[in-house]
Amino acid sequence: MRVVRDDEARELTKQNEKIENSQGVKSLNDESYLNSTELLIHTKNLPQRLQRLALLPWFDCWLQQLRTEKKSEHTIRAYIVAAKTFTVTSLPDEKNESWDIIKELRVSELFTRINPNNGRIDSWLNTIGNLRPATINARIAAITHLLKWLGYTIPEWIQRPARSRSLPRTLGKSDLKKVRLAATRSEDPIAFPIITMILDTGLRCSEICNLDLDDVDLDDLSALVIGGKGEKDRTVLFTNATSNALEAWEPIRNARLKSCIRKEDQRSLFFSSRSRRLNPRSVQKLLDRIADASDIPRTRLSPHVLRHSFATGLLERGADLVTIQRLLGHANISTTRVYLEIGDQTLREIYHRAQSSPSIAELESEENIASEQIQVNPQIID
Repeated sequence: MRVVRDDEARELTKQNEKIENSQGVKSLNDESYLNSTELLIHTKNLPQRLQRLALLPWFDCWLQQLRTEKKSEHTIRAYIVAAKTFTVTSLPDEKNESWDIIKELRVSELFTRINPNNGRIDSWLNTIGNLRPATINARIAAITHLLKWLGYTIPEWIQRPARSRSLPRTLGKSDLKKVRLAATRSEDPIAFPIITMILDTGLRCSEICNLDLDDVDLDDLSALVIGGKGEKDRTVLFTNATSNALEAWEPIRNARLKSCIRKEDQRSLFFSSRSRRLNPRSVQKLLDRIADASDIPRTRLSPHVLRHSFATGLLERGADLVTIQRLLGHANISTTRVYLEIGDQTLREIYHRAQSSPSIAELESEENIASEQIQVNPQIID
């Protein structure tokens, strides 16, 4: 029996590792076997962190990266739209490729395709030039993320269009009364608790829809928002008005729960008429009906308008920016600072309050009367 020496054992181990690695590469590439030289070609320009992904489909890897960063589903959808329009953009000497083909490219192949210096990004920017500035900025942000993920530096010549920052749209006091009244008179039993809760807490539409029964504490008059925008958790407060509205909603919720088929929806706080978890589209349709009943244009009533009305109401009643920031769940206080801008309605109210004060003529008249009384009754001075 032949005894294998230590040096021979080490060499055999290395050979086995090479075979296993080669088989691993082959399993990633069903079309052809890649030798070490070809593998080097695919990985030599990639950042080190991406070299192990060089032969995998880029789209699946990038999507996983977005989820790892806890991007919201809304943000992920927007990023995918931007990536699709960018990556399928063809250069003059290329044939047009479909999205189904492009999204199956390897990471190394996409790395070469979207090189910022080959002119593709210029062609893509020309195709989105007619969009709104906010949309263009969102598309550029998505492509910036994709380029950085692949290890590219963003070209300095990419200029984002300036956005005109408008004041948040809010409802005046009279319109808010109309909305509340329409909600109480609505045939849809979910209208009143939804309207009341948004105006009481400033919750986003998606946050309202994602609330579970266990997230609400009626005794503490608070609710825990889990996985809000940016996957941030926070606590929001409400008043007895919301507590009463939720207590009135409870028997209707329990009735709809009996018809709920989806197991993942059974803990939901709000159910639609079809016993499913409420979704943002259903909330907007509800507000459209409330707007019609309130004789308010539909474009002026949305979940975000109610959220803005909640924030401006706090500010007008003396709440500080840090408190409002925490209640709204803003990551940056600069987002909250926009509420410091005085809207037209608030400006009018301040003006009329000031004008209701005694005029200078009235003050002078009161002063003359006082001086005359002193002359008639000099003992008052004592």
